Amino acid sequence: MAADFDVVVIGGPTASGKTSLGISLARALNGEIISADARQIYRYMDIGTAKP
Repeated sequence: MAADFDVVVIGGPTASGKTSLGISLARALNGEIISADARQIYRYMDIGTAKP
């Protein structure tokens, strides 16, 4: 059974207000926030952010 839903993606440079916008949209749309930092999603990447 497939779910039918909309996805909103917010992108932009550091300190541009993405988090504030995301929180406002999530509240207004009764949605969820899922963080997906593009620099953290590549397997075997030798240099990246927030690596252990």
